[in-house]
Amino acid sequence: MLVKHSKFVCLYYMVIVMSWCTPAVSFSVINSLPGFNAPLPFKLETGYIGVDDVEFFYYFTESERNPAEDPLLLWITGGPGCSSLSGFFFEIGPLRFNMVEYNGSLPTFFLNQYAWTKVSSIIFLDAPVGTGFSYSRMPQGFKTGDMKHAISCYNFLRKWLESHPKFLTNPLYIAGDSYSGMIIPIITQAISDDIEDQGMLTLNLKGYLLGNPYTDRNFDFNSKIPYCNRMAFISDELYESAKKNCKGEYSKVEGRNQRCANDLQAISENYYCYLLKVWASDISVQEALHTRKGTIKEWVRCNRSMDYDNAVQSTLSYHLHLNKRGYRALIYSGDHDLAVPYIGTESWIKSLNLSIVDDWRPWFDDGQVGGYSRKYGNDFTFATVKGAGHTTPEYNPKECFAMFSRWISQQPL
Repeated sequence: MLVKHSKFVCLYYMVIVMSWCTPAVSFSVINSLPGFNAPLPFKLETGYIGVDDVEFFYYFTESERNPAEDPLLLWITGGPGCSSLSGFFFEIGPLRFNMVEYNGSLPTFFLNQYAWTKVSSIIFLDAPVGTGFSYSRMPQGFKTGDMKHAISCYNFLRKWLESHPKFLTNPLYIAGDSYSGMIIPIITQAISDDIEDQGMLTLNLKGYLLGNPYTDRNFDFNSKIPYCNRMAFISDELYESAKKNCKGEYSKVEGRNQRCANDLQAISENYYCYLLKVWASDISVQEALHTRKGTIKEWVRCNRSMDYDNAVQSTLSYHLHLNKRGYRALIYSGDHDLAVPYIGTESWIKSLNLSIVDDWRPWFDDGQVGGYSRKYGNDFTFATVKGAGHTTPEYNPKECFAMFSRWISQQPL
């Protein structure tokens, strides 16, 4: 699969290389935002960058520490189709909503003291097309999928850096969470391939990081049933019956016997794991962000109706390839996530057969256990975050900031 996708990437470069010569870029510096009653104490820029027929919208925040030298992150929220405002306001950005009972007025914010922008500059990208304020100028431009999504993000990044050349030498990391686990490794490898070929503008790529990432259908989905048993969502008896009748294969529909189907139905009946839309849909907000009027019919946090091809079934080969090339990686998992259970992530990492440098141990924040970690060869780190759910920094912002700031500074967790 790696070779097949690499050939696809090379062919895609040949088709789109001419578009890089005529960049369509527009951006504005935002000094104030509705809902925050003071000038912004950080630098915020929004803008559009055209890639083929698509106009990608982004939010860029400079590091509050030393933007000239601090790392630069490209952040893509999962979904696919969830706006990067989710990451900006609920996870790692400089502002957070005041979570009060909604009374019909515009939501308000407070400063996030655990924002990752305190130690890094971050581009929050609305991608793929149809996400957030990103749109296509042509109807056919809205059709996308895993590979097109990944390569479009890479082309966006190149154009963004061409228009912001002072960040070309900053250490570069590609980051995201959830479904972005199917996209980030492809983007990272595309950059890596380009660097190896030395054919175009060289980016200072250092690595990538992923939170609770979808990675491989078999590992991710098959881990949900044992995870439910570990968390006492289902009884030992039901778990043992499902394990026996399904033979440990819970993700496959074809060939599933009736006893297995009955057990999985019983399991599904035993567990279940609004402010952002109001704010982003407000006309004064869209004017403040300098979005283009009439380009989207309705702003939604996660677009579930896009024409999207989920073509990539596994990104394991990308992780292995990038590790062999020496790129750093941080894979972190909230250990209370049922969407992508940490035991599945731990299992696929073990399947890579990387050498263990620092074995399983707790990591701490202010004297308390923040989670557990294991470090593998070529600076590949897996870390859990104790008590956190799927979008990990949303649940444990303090611990996640400690984890990120140490890792991005190349310090032990």
